[in-house]
Amino acid sequence: MTRARKRTDVFSPEKRSVIMRAVKSENTGPERALRKALHKMGFRYRLNARDLPGKPDMVFPKYRAVIFVHGCFWHGHDCPRGRRLPKTNAAYWRRKIARNIERDRETIAALRRHGWFVKISWECDLNNSLKEANKIAGWLLSRRASRRAP
Repeated sequence: MTRARKRTDVFSPEKRSVIMRAVKSENTGPERALRKALHKMGFRYRLNARDLPGKPDMVFPKYRAVIFVHGCFWHGHDCPRGRRLPKTNAAYWRRKIARNIERDRETIAALRRHGWFVKISWECDLNNSLKEANKIAGWLLSRRASRRAP
């Protein structure tokens, strides 16, 4: 009878630590692609507004709207990348991602209480940043129209 081997990380703990420290929370590739597409469409925004709950990735004051660009893994998206958890230290990662999801809910609730419209744009949806930018443009324009309604 063969004993099942515990799967270990392919990197040393030191190397894994270096890799994890390199993960950025601002100015990520998906964020830059979406910003570029929206800017070309004429939308102007502020970045990483520290004065708002959750420090949204993009703030559109004219529309009273914010956008968060979430990484599928880090925020527990229901897509193949978001559902894949590391094999090692799985309990830690489940807790960490669950806490991220809870923090996201709290942040969205706080922003809505303050009268902000909130949109989450997922990393996996940004494989086609122009398509996602078009969706967001329509969403932003509908926010502006709804604010003008009597």
